[in-house]
Amino acid sequence: MRTITGFRQDAEGDWVADLACLHSQHMRHNPPMVSRPWVLDPAGRRARIGAAISCPLCDRAELPKGLTLLRTAGPFDQDTIPAGLRRPHHTASGTWGVLRVLSGKAGFRLDAAPSRELVLAAGQSQPIPPGVEHEIELAGPVRLVLEFWGAGS
Repeated sequence: MRTITGFRQDAEGDWVADLACLHSQHMRHNPPMVSRPWVLDPAGRRARIGAAISCPLCDRAELPKGLTLLRTAGPFDQDTIPAGLRRPHHTASGTWGVLRVLSGKAGFRLDAAPSRELVLAAGQSQPIPPGVEHEIELAGPVRLVLEFWGAGS
């Protein structure tokens, strides 16, 4: 679940919710398919700021468009990777991670909905949504970097 941080209108005048994960979702009142009369009222929209909604783009670990690279950590290998990355942890709110495997292979577990476990080989990468628990598992020689992406300035 992600929280609504604000609302804006798109080019067609439809209301869009901005989410803490840096994605956005249309919030249309389109009866009988979708009934959201509150979206047409400024007070109704204000009352929804901070509300939690599901974000299917985060569930699929899709990076939002327009992010800025904030910093890169590494490269690390099997001997220099910080121990904290090999335990369950998460990125800060509003910060996306991207794990990039430069050589070798790395196991990766992401506790999204649904959770997934995969093995990334050299040249592969995996986006990591903010606040989602994940961990890296190393079984042999590997080189990898972690990138941190956000809204920037």
